[in-house]
Amino acid sequence: MAYSNITSAVFISQPSRAGQPEAGTHGTWEPNTDVYITEEGLIINIELAGIRGEDVVITSEGNRLHIRGERPDCCRSPGCRFLVMSINFGPFAVTVDLPPGFALDQARAAYQNGFLRVHVPATAPAAKKVRRLPVRANA
Repeated sequence: MAYSNITSAVFISQPSRAGQPEAGTHGTWEPNTDVYITEEGLIINIELAGIRGEDVVITSEGNRLHIRGERPDCCRSPGCRFLVMSINFGPFAVTVDLPPGFALDQARAAYQNGFLRVHVPATAPAAKKVRRLPVRANA
């Protein structure tokens, strides 16, 4: 299956952060996400270290895949002052809009070593139907 122009059709979005605190202070955060195509289909790979696989919720709606969860903030001492903070905690949500040609209803997910991998198989191209339209004479 040829996928020459398909990458421009994949769209990843995170919820708006307007009016929310900075990431790491109970606001939403954006996990690192890769989306790529193989001969078998489309792969979504999300870095979710520190989150248990059973705490990740994956749903689909039409051609959209929604992935959400929360990384608990249980590693810091209360009242600590950060000198550097680059690890995000709290809720996250990612939505991936898939292009046509993938069977989202057959997707499968696996979680290992802090990475969530969702495989969405490619669908067979639909057979092109040729239909002849009758031409009627004007009466």
